[in-house]
Amino acid sequence: MSGGMSDVLAEHLHVYNSVNGIELKTAKGRGAYIKDIFLSDVYMENVHRGIKATGQFTNHPDDNYDPNALPIVAGISFSDIVGVNITTAGVFSGIDESPFTSICLSNVSLTSSYDPSSSWMCAYVEGSSVNVLPEPCPELQVSWPSPSTDCFIFLNPNSQVAAL
Repeated sequence: MSGGMSDVLAEHLHVYNSVNGIELKTAKGRGAYIKDIFLSDVYMENVHRGIKATGQFTNHPDDNYDPNALPIVAGISFSDIVGVNITTAGVFSGIDESPFTSICLSNVSLTSSYDPSSSWMCAYVEGSSVNVLPEPCPELQVSWPSPSTDCFIFLNPNSQVAAL
């Protein structure tokens, strides 16, 4: 990702026998942004990592990139996600100088036969969660004032929504 990605709606997804169920990736030197993304109604089975968002991607198209360009990753919502036989529920690995912000998890259930206490790994990320099993890392445990509130984003009403 170098040019930016925003106002994306992805729903009704089925993922089977995969390394990653949902993956967003960027890196220092990429700049731009990943923002206002809404993923919902996802079913995954036999997946190594249910959700992965990383700022540690190392590939660049050539050597002429600005190593100081920092991407912005914000406003990402994951809602109504069910996973069966998931090894690691989630990995959120932001960038020290540009943490991932406004990450929102709502109604996410990712089951596995592995140790649930080590199923989320987080660094340089902040966000909220409600109704998430196994319990996410502390950086994603901020709750809303009302436990019945779902996380959401407002997609730009002028955006074109494409079927994925």
